[in-house]
Amino acid sequence: MPLLKVIDLKKVYTTRFGGHPVQALANVSFTVEQGEFVAVMGESGAGKTTLLNIIAGFDKPTSGDVLLNGKSIVSIDEKEMSAFRRDNLGFVFQDFNLLDTFSIKDNILLPLVLAGQSYREMNERLTPIAKKLRITDILEKFPYEVSGGQKQRTAIARALITKPKLVLADEPTGALDSHASSDLLRLFNQINAEGQTILMVTHSVRNACHAQRVLFIKDGEVFHQLYKASLSNEEMYQKISDTLTLIATGGVRNE
Repeated sequence: MPLLKVIDLKKVYTTRFGGHPVQALANVSFTVEQGEFVAVMGESGAGKTTLLNIIAGFDKPTSGDVLLNGKSIVSIDEKEMSAFRRDNLGFVFQDFNLLDTFSIKDNILLPLVLAGQSYREMNERLTPIAKKLRITDILEKFPYEVSGGQKQRTAIARALITKPKLVLADEPTGALDSHASSDLLRLFNQINAEGQTILMVTHSVRNACHAQRVLFIKDGEVFHQLYKASLSNEEMYQKISDTLTLIATGGVRNE
């Protein structure tokens, strides 16, 4: 059974003043297996962020379903959603979402504090993650005292500290320079190689080359997908670029 199953997902937004409805997603279906690293690409407005928000439980679809480990995210009660999200999903976003009044350590541990974990358990989880992400020496600093790359590694640590089934990343390198971006993607590959499932939305062809599979969204639908398999990063880069060109020039949908 796939870890994540998206089934005929449709999302239509309507305005308060009775304007024309806007269809953000149209019958999107795909699966993600345990341990996969999948990138989602497409032009601005294609529906990528809407898709991610529904998978994260931040938004509800007009129709369709999302199953995580066989459990419907769509049908979870609002009161239960926060706990479900905290226990099953990790988040890495472009703007880091760190609290400036909390130390790096406290930002990372916050999900465990909210879950009521013991201080001993929190420290047992923190030590290996901080070492792996090379942030042990900044744990007592505050977000405004560290670099963008260190902030993003902190966000990754916070995402992993709960041992989530799925990590969702939305433009995770958008606020980073090229060196920090490359460093982050290497970390993603390392984390994925250790068994963590990752679903990443990105505009960057170079970032997408690190994924095992790339899904392309066009006009709210899955247009095409590419498997990296034995392709080099350079070969994958070319295939992704060709597909994005096809999308931009109105190419025929891949059936």
